[in-house]
This record gives sequence, C-alpha cells and structure tokens, in this order.
Amino acid sequence: DTMNIAHSARQSRADAPVLAVIGATKRFGSILALDDVGLDVRRGEILALLGDNGAGKSTLIKTLVGELPPLSGEVLHGKGLSIGYFAQHQLEMLRHDQSPLWHLNKLASMEREQELRNFLGSFNFAGDMATASIAPFSGGEKARLALALIVWQKPNLLLLDEPTNHLDLETREALTVALAQFEGTLVLVSHDRHLLRATTDEFMIVADGGLKSFDGDLDDYRDWLFKTRLAKPEEKSTEPGSRIDRKSERRAEAELRQRLSSTRKPIEQRIAQLENQLESLNGRKSAVDTRLADADIYADANKDELKRLLMEQAELVAALDRVESEWLAQQEALESL
Repeated sequence: DTMNIAHSARQSRADAPVLAVIGATKRFGSILALDDVGLDVRRGEILALLGDNGAGKSTLIKTLVGELPPLSGEVLHGKGLSIGYFAQHQLEMLRHDQSPLWHLNKLASMEREQELRNFLGSFNFAGDMATASIAPFSGGEKARLALALIVWQKPNLLLLDEPTNHLDLETREALTVALAQFEGTLVLVSHDRHLLRATTDEFMIVADGGLKSFDGDLDDYRDWLFKTRLAKPEEKSTEPGSRIDRKSERRAEAELRQRLSSTRKPIEQRIAQLENQLESLNGRKSAVDTRLADADIYADANKDELKRLLMEQAELVAALDRVESEWLAQQEALESL
C-alpha cells in the first residue's frame, strides 16, 4: 500500500487527540496576523483552512504545531497527541548530502534495514534510490520523502500546509487516497480542490486576523470569494479636505494602479480563460449527465456507449477540479495584490 497513512492513526486511535486554541494573537510588526483566534479541533475531525494568500493560514498552522507561539493566548494539546506536520519550508531541513534510508534510520535506528527499505519502497524510494543522496531529487521527490518520514511516526493529528505542491500526479492521487482513508484528525491548507473535495468535511475561513466557520462547499466558497472581491468598497475619506488633497490622493491611486497593472493584467486574463474553460466543461458534463439519466443507456445494446460516457464523465470531473483549483488560486493571487 502506497502511503498507508490510515495505519498510523489506527495505532493510536485510543489517544483521542484534541487541540484547542484560546484567544491567540500574533503580530508581525504592524501586521496583525491573528486577532484573538479561538479554535477547537475535535478528535477525528477533517478541517480545511481557506482564505486569501497572506491571510494567515500558514501562520495559524505554525501556531497549532508550536513553531510560532502566539504573543497572547494559548494552544492546548490533548493527552496522547502525536502531531505530523508538513510545510514546504521543511524540505530545507532535509540533509541533501544524505539518502532517504539515512533519514528514516535517524527515526528508527533499532529497525531492520529491510523493513526500512520496504517502507521507503511504498513511497517509490526503491533500490538504489533509497541509498542515493537526495541532492539531485526534485522538489516533489523531497516532499514525498518528508511525507514518508511523517507517516513512519504514526501521528494521530496531521497538520498539512500545501502538501501537494511539486508532487507529480501519481503521488498527488496516492496522497489524496491515503488522506481520505486517514482515521485520525486532519487540519489542511491547500489550493488542490481535488484533494479538498476528497478529504474534507468542514471548512473555515481565515481573514482579517480572524477565523470563522464556512457553511458551504468549495463551489460556494468560489462564489463567496468572487462576490467578496467585487463587493469590496473603495475607501473614501470622510474628513473635509482641500481639492488639492483629493487630487493628490487620486494621482497616488493612479500611480499605484499603474504599478500593479503589469501584475494584475496577466492574472485577470488567465482568470477569464479559466472561466471560459469552466463554462465549456460544465456544458459538456451537463450533456453527459443528461444522457446518463436516460434509462435506455443501461440496456445491453448500449453498453459500449455507457462505458464511453462514464469514462468521459470521470475525465470531465477531474478536469473541472483542476481548472477550478487554478481559478481559485488565481483569484486569491489577484485578491492579495
């Protein structure tokens, strides 16, 4: 079994992991990243954190794991809690002059080498690759190794910050399946809509230093994000000022818009392309769904057409997930400007 994460939870299911955040506040200079945030993560809960780039999702994850202690408030870890934490910056903590086997042996020096090799093989580090230096490894291979080291430790709480970045499609799918079968507690930050759809049953939005539950699915979040961006009012001064002050303000705003234009324009163009793709894909999927709703498609005489339609439906669902995931990432990139 590739990425047998479910096994790690079963080993310590009785530990009843609980994590609570009480009144956490975190600042970076004048920026208030977390403002009196409260969170109760219940045993077995699968929770995804949504929000704009720079809204504080990664800060909150680091606060949960203890990497960034809050300035005020506290983070409580339940009895028997074993945390597995993954974030992209952790890849730099790997020893690039050492092998996957060396890294795993650091965690399991008492285990037989063959057992370690078998485990690494389940993550596609087989044969000579298990003993080769990781220096030439791709970002995806290093991420896969970091995930393997987490799984070996059998955590009952996973805190994952963009775990599918740099992973190839096969490894992404393996991770998605493994997380869907995970029996422990999971807090996830990801732009990968396929991963989120397959694993998550609750969403929370990180915004303006706060954290709030989101009552909806990913499609609702996409709509909410779009409407929120469109509805953002332009800040207007209520103080009486001179015409010169208003002219200076407008000129400064125009200069800012011009500076951002070179960044915003390609993002906006890509969003328009993605929306056209979504419209086309949804139209094709609607036609396939309509045909599959006909009773006669299930007759023996139509079994070849049925097989083709089911394959096309699966391909369209996967394509929609990919396009929607990029649409969401582009919207958040635009929002962060």
